[in-house]
Amino acid sequence: MRAGVLNVSKPAGATSFAVVRRLRELTGARRVGHAGTLDPLATGVLPILFESATRLADFAHQLPKTYEAEVHLGFRTATDDAEAELEPVADPSGLGAEAVAEALAGFVGRISQQPPAYSAVKVDGRRAYERARAGEAARPNAREVEVHSVDLLSFEPGERPTALIRVVSGSGVYLRSLARDLGERLGVGGYLGRLARTAYGPLRLEDALRPEDLDDAAAVEAGLLPSEVLLPEMEGVRLTVEQEAQIRLGRSVRVLPEPRPGLLRAHDEGGRLVALGHTDPLRRLFVPDKVLG
Repeated sequence: MRAGVLNVSKPAGATSFAVVRRLRELTGARRVGHAGTLDPLATGVLPILFESATRLADFAHQLPKTYEAEVHLGFRTATDDAEAELEPVADPSGLGAEAVAEALAGFVGRISQQPPAYSAVKVDGRRAYERARAGEAARPNAREVEVHSVDLLSFEPGERPTALIRVVSGSGVYLRSLARDLGERLGVGGYLGRLARTAYGPLRLEDALRPEDLDDAAAVEAGLLPSEVLLPEMEGVRLTVEQEAQIRLGRSVRVLPEPRPGLLRAHDEGGRLVALGHTDPLRRLFVPDKVLG
């Protein structure tokens, strides 16, 4: 199995790990992983990384993610989504779209966000959801996350109003927490309903492959994107056979045309990604930081 990235459309009800496990069994690949867990009820873009592309997960996590989410107002739940019993908070029938949009604007930028009580975040060495299921009151500590934009796409008022929002965010943002906090800011409570990840960096939902269409290793390989799809802002350089050999020994080489300063990705003569590195502006060399298999 060659290295690369598969843009998969995760269905509702499946865990991200289950998708990875099926593709590992289907292809026999040695290394398979995903970049960014989606909750079982969530749908949308789930990047699956094969072979040496798994070593690019940290770069993938830095890419912006786009979500469309339904926020139900007037209630809260223990899980901050529709998986738990609804608890009425306050009458939301007087809410209008303008008030919701104004409240949403307060979530843009670097914000402090407390992960849901039922999440995989560790609290004193144990998963938060394990503590919550055991009835323990300990909750995850708040942490700083970045939300690039939040837009109100539509709003249905009434006794059980629903806001459809689009969120573009960085890594680590919980949409369940955002829904909960929006409800608290409006004074009526809120929880997350339907959630779809519509984009992950350059990967788009309209281009994603459905798991049911991936029925053998050949179908998976045909859908693989090059690993560098996870590095859209990184300049690429081409290595000769001799330069590649030096890079694999951890040695710096001079490449032409001379790249601009910053992080670089290096490809062999066939175009395959073989290393990540940076420019040494004084010696005008490509310096390898991570050599891929």
